Amino acid sequence: MAGENASVIFKLYCLTVMTLVAATYTVALRYTRTISSGDLYFSTTAVCITEVIKLILSLGMLTKETGSLNRLKNAIVEHVFFSPKELLKLSVPSVVYAVQNNMAFLALSNLDAAVYQVTYQLKIPCTALCTVLMLSRSLSRLQWFSVFMLCGGVTLVQWKPAEVTKVQIEQNPALGFIAIAIAVLCSGFAGVYFEKVLKSSDTSLWVRNIQMYLSGIVVTLIGVCVTDGEKILEKGFFFGYTPWVCFVVFLASVGGLYTSVVVKYTDNIMKGFSAAAAIVLSTVASVILFGLQITITFASGAILVCISIYLYGLPKQDTSKLSRQDTDKELKQKLITV
Repeated sequence: MAGENASVIFKLYCLTVMTLVAATYTVALRYTRTISSGDLYFSTTAVCITEVIKLILSLGMLTKETGSLNRLKNAIVEHVFFSPKELLKLSVPSVVYAVQNNMAFLALSNLDAAVYQVTYQLKIPCTALCTVLMLSRSLSRLQWFSVFMLCGGVTLVQWKPAEVTKVQIEQNPALGFIAIAIAVLCSGFAGVYFEKVLKSSDTSLWVRNIQMYLSGIVVTLIGVCVTDGEKILEKGFFFGYTPWVCFVVFLASVGGLYTSVVVKYTDNIMKGFSAAAAIVLSTVASVILFGLQITITFASGAILVCISIYLYGLPKQDTSKLSRQDTDKELKQKLITV
């Protein structure tokens, strides 16, 4: 596997980037929705711009993969213009991801970045359930145990949410939790659905991304018109945009694409460490920027979540080899007895 051939330094680099992107994105998004001075921007336009940038980046990667502009044109004509069924198939995760991204903005407008980061790990059991139902895979006992442990940790974090002292806007933690619950469901379903589509054919990952992002742009534009259409006509599409908002859009655009590449070269244990480290960094940043007050229940829940992520990523034990070894031992014992 590619992940086995990659050097330790490269894996550490991947781990560092994954951690920084995950932690910085949530903290920066929280900052733009609660503390940053100036008029509040429209989150629907930010989601739409993110899809456009992802499409441009995917086109660049496909150009590199095909090796020439002529091959790029042929690939786009074949898989986009002459494949309406495939576009329709990829429109399903496009809609789901659009809902997920908008829910992330709503959740981080009402929940602290650290609380969000911990609670968002519920995507692990959601993805596990979708994997079992949609891909007919099985989970080990340890993985099921870690799933229940993670749910218990999130329950502790949400039992008495940690308070922030430097955020002056009115927040609704219940609305934030509902938003993140919807985002988690969307993340689990869309991720497994996209994986199933990828494995159903030999079509390039970047071609599939282009198909999905084209549908995503259409879906998010509809969301822009329906949700904020009148306000945007009055104030403008880029109303309220600051360098911080542009930074959030950049992280959202690059983060998703980079993570898909990183996953190819790392294993579940490294991804688990990355998620746990992102929780720690988000917590530290929340204490400094937002005046987060750490409680015993929050700390206990966060620790449980970090441990469960690590346990979930441990490789499955090969029971077939164990059973063969046991059988061989029994045969040897019988021969010795005879």
